[in-house]
Amino acid sequence: MKAFTYFLIIAATMLAVQSCKKTDTVYKDPYANAKPPLGIKLDRDAPPVPASGIAGTTVHFQATGLVAYKDKLSFLFNGEKAEIVGITESGIDVKVPAAASSGITSINVDDQLVLGPPFSVLGLIKIDPTFRAQAGANDFVTEVYPLTDGRNIVIGFFTNYDNKGYVAPLNRIVRTSADGDLDRTFRTGKAANGGLASIIELGGKFVIAGGFSGYDQRTENISNITTLNANGTIDTMGVKTYRRPSQTDTTMYFPKFNGGTNDFISRLYVHQNKILATGNFRYYVKRTYTEPNYTFTKDTVILDSTEMRQILRFNPDGSLDSSFRFNQATGKGFPAANGPIGSFMHNEPEKLEKLVIFGNFTTFDQQPAGRIVRLNPDGTIDNTFTPGPGADNSINNLTYNTVTKKYLITGDFRHYAGKAAPGIALLNEDGTLDESFIGKEFEGGFVGIARQLNDGLIVVSGRFKKYNNVTRNGFMVLTATGNFASGYNATGTFSGSLSDIIETHSADGKRALLLIGSIDRFDNQPVSNIIRVTLE
Repeated sequence: MKAFTYFLIIAATMLAVQSCKKTDTVYKDPYANAKPPLGIKLDRDAPPVPASGIAGTTVHFQATGLVAYKDKLSFLFNGEKAEIVGITESGIDVKVPAAASSGITSINVDDQLVLGPPFSVLGLIKIDPTFRAQAGANDFVTEVYPLTDGRNIVIGFFTNYDNKGYVAPLNRIVRTSADGDLDRTFRTGKAANGGLASIIELGGKFVIAGGFSGYDQRTENISNITTLNANGTIDTMGVKTYRRPSQTDTTMYFPKFNGGTNDFISRLYVHQNKILATGNFRYYVKRTYTEPNYTFTKDTVILDSTEMRQILRFNPDGSLDSSFRFNQATGKGFPAANGPIGSFMHNEPEKLEKLVIFGNFTTFDQQPAGRIVRLNPDGTIDNTFTPGPGADNSINNLTYNTVTKKYLITGDFRHYAGKAAPGIALLNEDGTLDESFIGKEFEGGFVGIARQLNDGLIVVSGRFKKYNNVTRNGFMVLTATGNFASGYNATGTFSGSLSDIIETHSADGKRALLLIGSIDRFDNQPVSNIIRVTLE
């Protein structure tokens, strides 16, 4: 009986404690401050009438519950406010705003959004159906190199191109027609075992560079650069190797281009009939294959290195050209920049082989430099290039147009030469700021690459959401003064980053742009890293 009484006391105590906890613990209703439902339906299954149109077109959308909010609602085309023409119990009529782009429609009432069907705003840029490589590439495309016969060499980090690399991978280099068709006569075999960033032609050979250590059957003895024959095979040489006295000497085959770097090469240029390379490497390297080997297993390969920061010139056989940016007294290259760099080389007669270096550095060859400098053909600083204090933060990309004779820079800077430049600026030939271009503010992300076309229009891409408070999802076209180009900004969402914007033509002769990089969406359509669009 005592035990039963004790159990009842314990049980009562536990119930009391639980009761106190329930009384003392108050949980806030997460929906207590939520706004009541609007009762609006913007029919997403009923297409608007018409389903597409240019700016100024009046469009009808099926909708209910709008009349009660007719004096406070706004209608948006992909985030841009439209003029409301009329509201009824069954729908709404609106005009496509001048700043509209293709995308989702919506109604806003007191900051509550009701989503509607998509609407396609018609503009002057369209995905080119005549580009044959509709499946694109399965990874980053870094460069498209035009050949004199109209074909192209496409390089990058991909292992498949236009879905034709499933049986035999197409590793990072292919040859195509002008319209993107794969050319299977280009015999690359297993090709590069790492990413390719740049390609040039010199002496009937292709020179490729990037971050790789093997090409096809030559699985070693490459340091980020090598030469290929015209048919895509690696250029090799036979070397007589010396073994132990009791063994027979033999001939081994190695890459004929005997030279390289200790790190990634980002750009190559033909420079005074030699090969100029830039990147964020620190050393030039070269191999010796002919030393005697008295081991039992393999041939001896000796790797020698020379300090050459960021810029170096190779002779055509891969040996170091010590006449270019090299200090004979110290046995080292010039100091170069005190931070990461990119580069661009001129090929116009008046500035032939002058090299522009940009990036995030404050000194170059131990001289003050505001993240941009130009070099003379002999590698010394060009004092006719006068950017003043330059940019106040990193310059991530630079392009140049030979017709307009302007540089276009983009990056993390807010000022250039002491004047406002919010991440984008147009420069004159001498490096001074072109103040006729006035860049506006970007919101929601960063600007990537920009290129001025021959007619002065400026194509800009990146991961931004707005420019000058107007919705532009990562892609836009500006005038030479920095304003939106009329008719060119109707495309929908762009997703990715571009490595280049190339002026070209479609198969039916229309003006076009080849866009390459890491792109998975353009104008709300899925794409794969290389597309062509027309400018109509």
